Amino acid sequence: MNKKPIGVFDSGIGGLTVVRTMLKHLPYENIVYFGDTARVPYGSKSPQVVREYAEDITKFLISKDVKMIVIACNTVSAVALDVVQKYARIPVIGVIIPGAEAAAAWTKKKRIGVIGTAGTIASSAYSNALKLINPELQVYSRACPLFVPLVEEGWMDHPATEMIAKEYLFPLMTEKIDTLVLGCTHYPLLKDVITK
Repeated sequence: MNKKPIGVFDSGIGGLTVVRTMLKHLPYENIVYFGDTARVPYGSKSPQVVREYAEDITKFLISKDVKMIVIACNTVSAVALDVVQKYARIPVIGVIIPGAEAAAAWTKKKRIGVIGTAGTIASSAYSNALKLINPELQVYSRACPLFVPLVEEGWMDHPATEMIAKEYLFPLMTEKIDTLVLGCTHYPLLKDVITK
């Protein structure tokens, strides 16, 4: 058994939602987590800048002798997965394909909403992945750029967060989606507000 740790990184605290799930399913694994709170959010940054950040963090995690890397950040998974794979030379897992597979399996009406950062939505990574899985899927995407700063501020239950969520999500509800992809690891921390 390989005792080396698994490296996980995200633009901030959102990736801890991925770590929590990993620890639930892999309780004996050690994890090295890098949350880039100094440069959060990534979703509003250019793909080139995100790619540079991904390279820097990958080099850091490799210096910690990790056996694999999990990119918990949807924006990095969408625009810089290839960068991490190039520098890591160990197994690398992003979050786009697993998220798309889960959504495609879950939907009954084949109408899927995707919310994410501006960078993730602009990349069309989820739409492309979902269409590859099933070309019949209807995908409706919406950038929700204020969600990450609200989570980082700790405003998960703030009235302003609820108002912003209503504004962002109303267009998706009019499309009669039956499945919603939370395309940012910060967004599960807003699950109660989003569900409401």
